[in-house]
Amino acid sequence: MNKVQKAVFLDRDGVINIDKAYVSKIEDFEFCEGVFETLFHFQSLGYLLIIVTNQSGIGRGYYSEEDFQTLMAWMQKELLHVNIKIDAIYHCPHAPEAQCECRKPRSGMLKEAIKTFHIDVSQSWMIGDKPSDIEAALGAGITQTILLSRELQNIKAKYCVNFLLDTINLIKQ
Repeated sequence: MNKVQKAVFLDRDGVINIDKAYVSKIEDFEFCEGVFETLFHFQSLGYLLIIVTNQSGIGRGYYSEEDFQTLMAWMQKELLHVNIKIDAIYHCPHAPEAQCECRKPRSGMLKEAIKTFHIDVSQSWMIGDKPSDIEAALGAGITQTILLSRELQNIKAKYCVNFLLDTINLIKQ
C-alpha cells in the first residue's frame, strides 16, 4: 500500500517562468523572481512539486511536443542545480477547440496526478496565475488555492498574492 502524499500543484507560465506567450525555447525561458526559494521551501516541508500546464502552442502548431520536452528537461536540470526536484510535469498539448478533459479549467491533469501519486487533496495546494488554474484545482477537490496576480482578484481562490515568495507565508506545514 502506497502512502498518501501532499503536493503543491503549480502552473508553469506566470508562476515558474515569466509568461511571454508560447514559451518553447530555452533562450525565451526566464524563471520568475523567488521561484527557487519558494520551491525549495515547499520541498523542505515534504510537498511533492507537480507542474500542470496548458500548452496549446503544441496543438496550434507553434512548437512541437519535442520542443516542449526539451525545454522541460532543461528546466528540471536547472532546478536540480539548486537542489529542487520537480516530481512530475503534466501538460495539455491541445488547442482550446479540442474540448479535451486535460485542458484547464478542466481537472484532468490534476486528477491523473492525484491518482498516480496517491495525493491527499485536503493537504495539497494549487498556485496559478489565472482563474482557470483555480477552477481546475477546485474541480479536483483541492480547496487550498492561491492566485498569483497583481491585477486579478478571484473570489474563487482562497488567497490572492502579488509575488510568488508571498506563498511561503501561507504554506507552512
